[in-house]
Amino acid sequence: MFSIAALVPSPPILVPELCGGVAHVTGADPVGVPALLRAAALEAAGALAVAQHWLVIGAGAADAQLAPDTLGTFRGFGVDTRVALSNPALSTRSADDVPDPQLPLPVLIAGWLRGQVAPTTEAAARIVAADTSTARCAEIGAELRTVLDDAPEPLGVLVIADGAATLSTAAPGYLDTRATAVQDDLDRALAAGDRAGLRALDPALCAELAMAGRAAYQVLAGLFAADPSDPEVETLYRDAPFGVGYQVSVWRPVREQGDAP
Repeated sequence: MFSIAALVPSPPILVPELCGGVAHVTGADPVGVPALLRAAALEAAGALAVAQHWLVIGAGAADAQLAPDTLGTFRGFGVDTRVALSNPALSTRSADDVPDPQLPLPVLIAGWLRGQVAPTTEAAARIVAADTSTARCAEIGAELRTVLDDAPEPLGVLVIADGAATLSTAAPGYLDTRATAVQDDLDRALAAGDRAGLRALDPALCAELAMAGRAAYQVLAGLFAADPSDPEVETLYRDAPFGVGYQVSVWRPVREQGDAP
């Protein structure tokens, strides 16, 4: 049974080893961003610890499905920090096994979060091509919801997605003056669990604004489409450090009266 979802962005700065091992930095200046964002991400992922099985949803260059035995590394980001979608994937391989440095970033981030907050949990991942149409994203979300609801045990969903990367001159995609309004609409929709607002995201415009998570956001909307009303959302972080829109939240489905929790 689908029970809970968490939304987390994918900046590699979530991983302390990629920030020089500095795990406890505080303050409102950019130096404090990793610790503040990391704390929110760990809290959101920790809410999924009630489920022993997770489904990770993210967007990438192409559709992909990854099993719990997936092993990867952040070596491509400068440090050979190994992560996996299950602990056996870390412990049963020999020192000669080479973890995949080309895994989609959402999978690497999900593996790191899982290892930090729920090491006994196993996860599988569904990566959706970044150019997937809105209609197809909705279908994928609905299909996944059916599978999740048919499962006998509680299941959690971890969505790894970023907003626009064109919100300032320091952003990876530089500044696009259209990005602020689109990001504001996205932030409002995410904070309210507004499924219609997420479906309204324009794929072409989002691509121009380097909104890497658009497809994942719309799969998230499809995941909750069968519920009688928008989900209950607890927002833990909402900001755009370095010119990229990030939001961290926990989503809980609103069910018909009398439905099992």
